[in-house]
Amino acid sequence: MADSSDPSPGPSAAPADRPRARAIAEALLDIGAVKLRPADPFTWTSGLVAPIYCDNRLTIAHPAVRGAIRDGFADVLDREGLLPATIAGTATAGIPHAAWLSEAVEMPMAYVRGEAKGHGVGAKIEGRVQPGDDVVLVEDLISTGGSALDAVGTLREAGAQVRAVLAIFSYRLGAARRAFDEADVDSHVLTDLRVLVDVAHAQQRLSDAEREALQAWRADPAAWSAEHGGARPDA
Repeated sequence: MADSSDPSPGPSAAPADRPRARAIAEALLDIGAVKLRPADPFTWTSGLVAPIYCDNRLTIAHPAVRGAIRDGFADVLDREGLLPATIAGTATAGIPHAAWLSEAVEMPMAYVRGEAKGHGVGAKIEGRVQPGDDVVLVEDLISTGGSALDAVGTLREAGAQVRAVLAIFSYRLGAARRAFDEADVDSHVLTDLRVLVDVAHAQQRLSDAEREALQAWRADPAAWSAEHGGARPDA
């Protein structure tokens, strides 16, 4: 289902399966994987101050949630015709979801290190990815897209054809859309900030003012951060 208010491809495009997007957004809120705190914002590692914090590593502790994520990813693979392909995970948060997905669709699995191994052959890719292989990369979160696209670059250097990046959640930031466009790689997310904010507001987890604060942050994260005492990096 296209979002007519945001027609650009990449991580800012609306999730295709809206009922699933809402269910996963609700699950992420329920388990505390996504926290919304406009009045008492979080400080990210970059120094950016934000009204939201996402830690999708918490999903691995909840069998029903991780199963829903696996099934959602499998449906994306089927709908987009992305198989056969090796399922690669980003280190570290993408690895467990890549493992569960690869087992479900009976495809090979690999993972991409953030840095080359410090001994042996100095591998950055574990498992087996050979020149010409089709690969789908699994990531837990798309913020600016940097970590996922670093992994895409590593896979391409190995001669792989990266067919798409799959992610559980996206902030839908303009920086990510531009980065994915420049890298010429498709992305598919199970849920995103707009869906999650709508769910949280409908369930009275967010007031009208808090919803507006989150919308303002997404429109210009750097300016929002600066206005709330944080850093103003490029966003």
